[in-house]
Amino acid sequence: MKTIVLALTGASGLPYGMRLLECLLQSGQQVHLVYSQAAQIVAKQELDFVLPNRPQDAEKLLAERLGKFNGELRVFGRDDWYAPMASGSNPGDAMVICPCTMGTLGKIASGISDDLLTRAADVMLKEKRPLILVPRETPFSAIHLDNMLKLSHAGAVILPPNPGFYHHPQTVQDIVDFVVARILDHLGIAQTLIKPWGKESTGQG
Repeated sequence: MKTIVLALTGASGLPYGMRLLECLLQSGQQVHLVYSQAAQIVAKQELDFVLPNRPQDAEKLLAERLGKFNGELRVFGRDDWYAPMASGSNPGDAMVICPCTMGTLGKIASGISDDLLTRAADVMLKEKRPLILVPRETPFSAIHLDNMLKLSHAGAVILPPNPGFYHHPQTVQDIVDFVVARILDHLGIAQTLIKPWGKESTGQG
């Protein structure tokens, strides 16, 4: 079981984050979840789903929404400085910010950690743990690109939710799953959402 810190921010693309949460829990991982206030607004707009303010309420609601799973879910408040992810002594195995706003990305690139979400990302970088950012914005400004390059040099993975179409997606869910599969691949977590390139054409699997 890996411990994955998952952060949701206010960029469009909450379906990616929620699907990733579902897949992580179904695969038996421990997920430490934190989300911004803007993410709560976007969740209501895009999924007609209310993310509660209280972590305990969120854990209960998400468990009901996601159904039975093999992993473990803990939700933390944005100002919970006693959360494991706030310290380099217990940072978790990896962190994903999905979706990631340009504001969040800019803060992390500048070393600003004024809440649990950005502090956790800062910890990942300093402890040389995997940090995956899924920036959902278009087009990118020169400032955005500079910040992404800075984070890439610092060791982060910049993984924009750009779906491929060689797997012939039939639904929006198929497109979402493509992006989530790439995130899981970078986390080193087995996934069956998308077949590896070459498998279909060679008849393997």
